Amino acid sequence: MSPEAMLLDRVTRVPGVRGALLASAGDGLVVAEQLMDGVDGRAAAALAGALVGRLLRTTAAAGLESPLFVHLRAEEGSLLAAPATGDLVLVAMVGPDANIGLARLEMLDAAGRLG
Repeated sequence: MSPEAMLLDRVTRVPGVRGALLASAGDGLVVAEQLMDGVDGRAAAALAGALVGRLLRTTAAAGLESPLFVHLRAEEGSLLAAPATGDLVLVAMVGPDANIGLARLEMLDAAGRLG
């Protein structure tokens, strides 16, 4: 199992996580994924890549520190994103019953291990 797959596996073991992936912030393309059936990884990667890429550029232009974690909440779940080294973003799609705190901890740890 690749190092990326092992990191994604840790994230997807968190209760309520429907899938996790690594995406490029620049173009939103999927680099690696581990998703449940019915989860559209390409759409999540494109959204998270664009959102995180824009946040990184905006905070840099404003002279602020880069965000460590992004939580986009929706009615039926959330999209979580943690910028990693280089151009990578770690993304998780979670249901409304997910343990967000544990998912955040696992994602920040995993993002720190990439590179």
